[in-house]
Amino acid sequence: MKIFKTKKNLNSYLSLFDKNISVGFIPTMGAIHNGHLKLVQTSKNECDKTICSIFINPTQFDNSEDFHNYPKTFNEDIKKLKESKCDIVYAPNVLDLYKKNEKAKKYNFRKIDLFMEGKFRKNHFNGVATIIEKLFKIIEPNKAYFGEKDIQQLQIIKNLVNQINSKTTIVGVPTVREKNGLAMSSRNKLLSNKEKEKAAMIYRCLNYCKKNRLQPISKLKEYIIEKFKKTKELDLEYIEFVSLNSMLPIKNWGEEKNNVVCIAAHIKKVRLIDNIIL
Repeated sequence: MKIFKTKKNLNSYLSLFDKNISVGFIPTMGAIHNGHLKLVQTSKNECDKTICSIFINPTQFDNSEDFHNYPKTFNEDIKKLKESKCDIVYAPNVLDLYKKNEKAKKYNFRKIDLFMEGKFRKNHFNGVATIIEKLFKIIEPNKAYFGEKDIQQLQIIKNLVNQINSKTTIVGVPTVREKNGLAMSSRNKLLSNKEKEKAAMIYRCLNYCKKNRLQPISKLKEYIIEKFKKTKELDLEYIEFVSLNSMLPIKNWGEEKNNVVCIAAHIKKVRLIDNIIL
């Protein structure tokens, strides 16, 4: 596995590839877990070469404390990626990707970004899109892989590739979960085992919606809100039922596999998100 710290050296290496070689790309912010490794494995199954980036992107954080507290486990990450037989890791510093004092670009995501994460994390998706556009222009992957846990982000990235006329195909990969159902996330490293058990209620609520899909959305929403009110330490930020394509709230169920139940919650200072596609 080759590791590059600068886009110049990475580009020099990529220029040696035969034009017929397919490249799969997984952008990460490190703190690699089995969810990331599933993306790597999917890429290896579909592409000739797999590239993973490790970069904690400052422009997508609206909270400086959250940015500074984000888990940093570079040596562990490299070990895991090497064991998963990732071919290339790109791990730049900020100045390799951003000019001094550079801000996130402004994009028009056609309302996909208005609710949920877009509402509670101002400018978050502009920051995400800014770094993804930069990485795509450097690597020019045939395919890029994203977890469905961040479903709104996945839809944003699909919108982005159309905006920038990218030839990269975006592939969504189902959420990988811990034994108790908690969606795997880099932020889980900040939780104790006891807190992880409490946080598993998020998935139980999503599963309840799956099992009770014949009920009206309003009833299910009420049930989840009440469930969170009775659970100490776990604070609900939002529960939304949205259309998969538009990411806008729905009042009635649409066609199968086109409805998403999305939850964001806090346990102490750790923010967790999850969803289920129905």
